[in-house]
Amino acid sequence: MKILANDGIDPLGKQLLESAGFTVDTTHISQDELSEKLQAYDAITVRSATKVRKELIDRCPGLKLIGRGGVGMDNIDVEYARSKGIVVVNTPAASSLSVAELVFAHLLGGVRFLYDAQRKMPIEGDTNFGGLKKAYANGIELRGKTLGIVGIGRIGRETAKVGLGLGMDVIVSDLFDAPTSLPVELSGGITVDVPIQQVEITELLQRSDFISIHVPFTDKPIIGKDEFALLKTGVGLVNASRGGVIDELALIDALNSGKVAFAGIDVFENEPTPRKELLTHPKVSLTPHIGAATGEAQERIGEELASLIIEHLKK
Repeated sequence: MKILANDGIDPLGKQLLESAGFTVDTTHISQDELSEKLQAYDAITVRSATKVRKELIDRCPGLKLIGRGGVGMDNIDVEYARSKGIVVVNTPAASSLSVAELVFAHLLGGVRFLYDAQRKMPIEGDTNFGGLKKAYANGIELRGKTLGIVGIGRIGRETAKVGLGLGMDVIVSDLFDAPTSLPVELSGGITVDVPIQQVEITELLQRSDFISIHVPFTDKPIIGKDEFALLKTGVGLVNASRGGVIDELALIDALNSGKVAFAGIDVFENEPTPRKELLTHPKVSLTPHIGAATGEAQERIGEELASLIIEHLKK
C-alpha cells in the first residue's frame, strides 16, 4: 500500500511504516494538484497545512485512511470521510507537553517583556540602555498568580501541571467534568497531587491573572468583545490552540486600552497571513504555529501515527 505523507513525517514514523511493508512518499503535493495525484495512494497523512475536504474525498474513492499528525482535525471533513468508510486517526497525546511548554515560553516572556526587549535592544540598546532598563523594571512573577485554563483536555492538563509546578493557582473551565487534582513531579522523582478548581467560564474570566485557551476550532470566539469586558485589567492571554477562538480585533482593542497587558499568539485567524496589527503590536509575543514543533513531539507523533496506520491498514 502507498501512503502520501503530504506534510512530512518524522523519520522514525517513516521507518516503522516501511518496515511494515508500506511505501511512504514524503513529496509535498500542492492543494490544487492533490485531487488528481492522491488517487494513486491508499492513505494520506497531514498536519495543519493540507486540507482534506468532501470534494477531495469524493475524487479519491480508493482512499482508505486519513491520518492527522497532531490534535485538531478541523482541516479534515472527518464525519464525511468516515461515512464513506475511510478511517480517520490523529495523535492527540503526542504533542501535549511541547504545546504546554510553548504556552509558558509566552507567559514567562510576557511577564518580563522579553518579546519587546528583543525588538528594541538592537535599535536603542547602544544609546538608551538605561531607559530600556527602566521601561522593563516592572516585571512580575508567575508564582502565586491565578492561571485560568479554558479546555482541560490533554494539552490543557499538561499546561495546568506546568503551572502548578511553578506555584500557580490553577482554575479550569470545560464542558465536561475536570479532575480535582493533577500529579506534579517534584525533584527526586517525587510526585504529589495538587488541587485544581473547576469553575464556570465567566468566573474564570473574572478571576484569572493569566488565561490559556485549549479548545478545538469553534464557530465563534470563546473570548470576544463581551468576554474581554469581564477580564481583570492587566491580564495576560495566550492562544496556542486554534485561530479564531479569540476575536483578534477585540484583542487589539483590549491591548491598546491596557485591559490586556500582553498576549502570546501561536495561531491566527488568517493563517498563513496574520493581521499586520498583531504582527507589529508591541504587546504581542508571536510564534508561527509551532506548538508541536519540537524534535521530541515530532518523533512521538510519527511513532504514534505509524502505529495507528499499521493497526488499521493491516486488518
